[in-house]
Amino acid sequence: MPAGVPFHLGRGDTGPVQQSPVTCGSASLTVARMLVSPEFAGWVVDGIDPKGGPTDSRSQSDRFAEYERTVMSRTNGLHAADGSLNLPWPHSLGTPPWGAEKELGRAAATQSADYAMRVVGFSSGTALREAHQTLLGQVREGLPALLYIGNTWMPRHVTLVLPGNRPSGDGPAGDRPTGDGPDGDGVLDVYDPASGSVTTLDPDRFATRTLGIAGWNVPWITVHPR
Repeated sequence: MPAGVPFHLGRGDTGPVQQSPVTCGSASLTVARMLVSPEFAGWVVDGIDPKGGPTDSRSQSDRFAEYERTVMSRTNGLHAADGSLNLPWPHSLGTPPWGAEKELGRAAATQSADYAMRVVGFSSGTALREAHQTLLGQVREGLPALLYIGNTWMPRHVTLVLPGNRPSGDGPAGDRPTGDGPDGDGVLDVYDPASGSVTTLDPDRFATRTLGIAGWNVPWITVHPR
């Protein structure tokens, strides 16, 4: 965990929960920003004004919900987070991956990060396994990915893919091991905004379309660092 960041999510932790049925993408993007911005995380978690103003006395859930709405206004609106034109999308249908791609690069990952989309829903098991391996090489601290999951026919839910770390109770963040990926222990973790849980993104379940995350099994779209 970068020094000074008052928020961390590792395997076995529980993070914030999405505050409406359609804000799984917005919740994932909000958590992604919390992981890279100490000032923003301090506001969400404790209500601390980064400009030194009065403490926000609302609940953490209220602050999280407010930023979810802010994120959705950008990902689904005419102008994306980077100010560029965006294809509008109904809020009732959740977060579009093209809006999420711009949001990650502009406001929810390491500064100047570049993201791309990849559709994997129609891929073979071998191709899905390769897609998981590619994610393992791309995702690192400050550079998460989004994973759209769903049923056989369409994506229905958005999750946040993080570099794998052993559970936070096993030791301080600085002592967590690294493996064959850029960060973490050679596996990927996934944050599910429906429950707030962080679990392993298992490569076998990914390749066989049996993810079992929030009731959805099929990996559909990745929004990943280039």
